[in-house]
Amino acid sequence: MLSLIQAAGWPIWPIIIASVVALGIIGERMWTLRLSVIAPKELLPRVLNEYKRNGVNPEMLGRLQSHSPLGQILAAGLKNVKSTREIMKESIEESGRVIAHDLNRYLTTLGTIAALSPLMGLFGTLVGMIEIFGSNSPTGSNPAQLAYGISVALYNSAFGILVAIPSMIFYRHFRAKIDDIVVEMELQALKLVEMVHGEREI
Repeated sequence: MLSLIQAAGWPIWPIIIASVVALGIIGERMWTLRLSVIAPKELLPRVLNEYKRNGVNPEMLGRLQSHSPLGQILAAGLKNVKSTREIMKESIEESGRVIAHDLNRYLTTLGTIAALSPLMGLFGTLVGMIEIFGSNSPTGSNPAQLAYGISVALYNSAFGILVAIPSMIFYRHFRAKIDDIVVEMELQALKLVEMVHGEREI
């Protein structure tokens, strides 16, 4: 591996740094964006049962807020349970926007890496081409410098594309997953509003 990095020359280092950052983001988001952690399906029935038994109390709201992002949304609605349906929905929507923003954390960076990695590879290719043209002199070409320039050009292009492809795949995967999670949380929150206001049975 070290020999490949040496053959690719100094332009490879920004690509390596970008790949390490992308791997870190992918690992963190895969661990964080689990439906069972963000919007557990068993939470809403438990909340409704507790609400019917004991009503809303500060202890219940505190447990909900620390439980999960869905818990935070349900807690925002239950804080306004004595208000009208519209006010309860508005408080849920406000909390939901904050949660959705948090779920998208780091994805802009991952998308930027996916877009810039091929450009960084192209930059390395240009550096390699400059090395190739620099190997020509009036007395003849320098084979060692010519070979180094070719390796810089090819390795940087390959590494840039190699980083861009998985970064783009995971960027799109996480965006789609977040959309699914947000829809699921909206449905759960809507059920809470309708059940609390007696418009729907469990």
